[in-house]
Amino acid sequence: MSLKIRLSRGGTKKRPYYRIVVAEATAPRDGRFIEKIGTFNPLLPKEKTERLTLNQERANHWLKVGAQPTDRVLKLLDALGVKKREPRNNPIKAKPGKKRLEREKAQADAAAKAAAEKQAAPASEAPQSSS
Repeated sequence: MSLKIRLSRGGTKKRPYYRIVVAEATAPRDGRFIEKIGTFNPLLPKEKTERLTLNQERANHWLKVGAQPTDRVLKLLDALGVKKREPRNNPIKAKPGKKRLEREKAQADAAAKAAAEKQAAPASEAPQSSS
């Protein structure tokens, strides 16, 4: 039985409220869970203490038993100092997409062509001397 510590959504449309629960990995997100160990209200400001409540004893117990926190819960646990979260690095994600690269190449080509025409134009329009 694989266990997860994850968020279970409550609240109404556009007003989320989450319970931090321990559930089987195969259980539905808002469905059956084993134990509720805290709550998270993202609508409250970060400095409010009611934004995140967590029973740290139970969280530590479930982590020792082998429950794996989801990435969002791991961020919350790291903020409370319960478990350390290693920062992630995905340099490929920051690279621009194929279409953007094509647009930038087309703009660079157009700018180079305009600069070449501008250089060629003054040479052909040299002032003529009248004799």
